[in-house]
Amino acid sequence: MKISELLRHGESVLSKAGKESAKQDAVVLLSFLMNVNRAKLFLKHNDEAPEILIQKYEKLIKERASGTPIQRITGMTEFMGLPFKMSPEVLIPRSETELLVEEALKLLKSGDKVLELCTGSGCIALSLFKLHENVTITATDISEKAVYLAKENARDLRIPLGKEKGKINFLIGNLFEPVKGTYDLVVVNPPYVKSGDIKDLMEEVKDHDPRLALDGGEDGLFFYRKVLKEAHDYMNEGAHLIMEIGEEQAKDIISIAGDAYELIELKQDYSHKDRILIFMKK
Repeated sequence: MKISELLRHGESVLSKAGKESAKQDAVVLLSFLMNVNRAKLFLKHNDEAPEILIQKYEKLIKERASGTPIQRITGMTEFMGLPFKMSPEVLIPRSETELLVEEALKLLKSGDKVLELCTGSGCIALSLFKLHENVTITATDISEKAVYLAKENARDLRIPLGKEKGKINFLIGNLFEPVKGTYDLVVVNPPYVKSGDIKDLMEEVKDHDPRLALDGGEDGLFFYRKVLKEAHDYMNEGAHLIMEIGEEQAKDIISIAGDAYELIELKQDYSHKDRILIFMKK
C-alpha cells in the first residue's frame, strides 16, 4: 500500500465515523507517525508504506474515529501558530480563545506587566509573550501538573522563565492566591460551563477535557464572581481586565462587575457569539 492509499483509507474511516475534519486528521496522524511535516509527507505519497506503519496508523485512526481528540493522540496542538504540548490535565485550547490573545495584544504596551489566571498549558501567556516585544508575565493555575506542562512549553519555545522583568513566571495556586504586586493587564479564560450542563457537552470535550477546566459552578459564573471581586486589588490605575466568556453570560458578568470597572467592549467570536469582555479599572 502506498502512502497516498493509506491516507485515503484513513480519511474514509474518519468520514464514515462522522468526523468533519477527516482529511486533515488523516494527514496529521500520518505526519505524526512518520515524524515529517505535511510538505514532506506529500513528497512521499508514492512511497510504499511499511507494514508496521500501516498497523500503527490503523490503531490511531480507530482511536480518532472513536472520539478521542487528535490533540490527545498526538500530545500536541497548535495555538496562535505556535506548537504546544498537551496532557490530560489541561484543556485543549479552542480556536475562539485565539481572539482573546488577539484582543489582549492590542491592549499591551511595551514594558507592561501581565497576569494570567487559569493558565493550563500556558498557551495564552506564552503566546502573548512570544508575540509581543517587551512584556513581563505572571501566570497561575491550581493544577501542579498544568504548571509543570506550561513550564515545559515555555522551554520548548525558548521563553525565559523567572520573576525578573522580561520573563514569564508560572505559579501554582488558586487564582490570585500566589500573586503579589499589581499589573497592567489581567487575562483569564476560566471554567464557565454550568455543572449540570457538562453531561450534555460533545463527547470529545466531556470525556477528554479535565472537569476542573470546565466546571464553572451551578450557574457557570463562580469564577467570574471571584475574579471580579479580587482583581481590582491587583490592577494598576487604568489597567485592563480581559475575559473569555460563555455565549449567554455577558449580561450577568457585566452586572457582577458593577461600578468597580468600566466596560470597554464586548467582542463576538467568528460565529457571532458573545465571547470576550474587556473592562478597565475605575
